[in-house]
Amino acid sequence: MGNIKLYDSQALEGMRKAGKLAKAVLDYIEPYIQEGKTTNELNILCHNFIISNNAIPAPLNYNGFPKSICTSVNNVICHGIPCEYKLKSGDIINIDVTVNLSGWYGDTNRTFTVGKCTKLATTLIETTRKALDLGISAVKPFGYFGDIGKAIQKYIDKQGFSIVRDYCGHGIGNVFHGAPTVLHYDSGEQGEQILPGMFFTIEPMINAGSYKTKVLKDGWTAVTVDKSLSAQFEHTLAVTQDSVEILTL
Repeated sequence: MGNIKLYDSQALEGMRKAGKLAKAVLDYIEPYIQEGKTTNELNILCHNFIISNNAIPAPLNYNGFPKSICTSVNNVICHGIPCEYKLKSGDIINIDVTVNLSGWYGDTNRTFTVGKCTKLATTLIETTRKALDLGISAVKPFGYFGDIGKAIQKYIDKQGFSIVRDYCGHGIGNVFHGAPTVLHYDSGEQGEQILPGMFFTIEPMINAGSYKTKVLKDGWTAVTVDKSLSAQFEHTLAVTQDSVEILTL
């Protein structure tokens, strides 16, 4: 079973609270995602909301990351750094939030539209959301992690989009990132067994063009090599004896 941590019911209570707060941050920020808002303004709003709920924004100073949330616009796949960029109509933006509430981490993200978007952008977003749902549906107590990537790839291949391979879901709990690595594509392997007591994220990143990525000079911002649009959705999950709970729903 490698070094995947198994947690007890008390831990699950802590994770439920953290997941609920992470989800609340995204609900709170949604109305502010408008033309003319800078991504740093969104960052400040989220930061203050998290702090006012007695939690810590986990990305801030994590391995040197300078902000409290990730804001990934258009061809940015993930880890976009909030800045003075002003959102404009037609943009798509992923907001990724992780809170640390009493030592428990809740991690979730969504891709939003700004103003009127192209058909391609809205289709990509809908497809990515469905990919996450299918990945979650593949999670079963005593099933296998390989089933998640298989379910997502089977669907995405039919849509003509591509799945990012350089970034993946991860174990979470009283750490921000831990084992296992949760692949969103079919690696051809069964992977580790999914056991009760595990907490992890599923967070497929789907590109309109090639799945290839590169990281900008800032050392964080991951973009599509062909400048195609990228969308992402993420939930934190808990596996119990007989079910799977979405903690950030």
